[in-house]
Amino acid sequence: QVQLVESGGGLVQAGGSLRLSCAASGSIFSINDMGWYRQAPGNQRELVAFITSGGRTNYADSVKGRFTISRDNAKNTVYLQMNSLKPEDTAVYYCNAGILGAVSLNDYWGQGTQVTVSS
Repeated sequence: QVQLVESGGGLVQAGGSLRLSCAASGSIFSINDMGWYRQAPGNQRELVAFITSGGRTNYADSVKGRFTISRDNAKNTVYLQMNSLKPEDTAVYYCNAGILGAVSLNDYWGQGTQVTVSS
């Protein structure tokens, strides 16, 4: 059984920073791409950033220059450093990972963590 557990969300004022973490645990052979998505009320879930197993990154235009995704392969953990936060960044943030377990490769999601940015 593989699980993704997120942490680090909360309430912050505009211009502030937060760091999200997402740790994978369970029967893991290897982890491919890892990413962060977000969903605001009334909106569809959207990609924020992803990072490949080799460290290549990609960001949504709305967060470029403000957010940084990174990963620690030894800890099976992906991070999202969010700086210069804006009220429009308010959403539930979900981590996602493609994980090869004992039997197959599957797509996993975390439970979500709330990020609220006040103006």
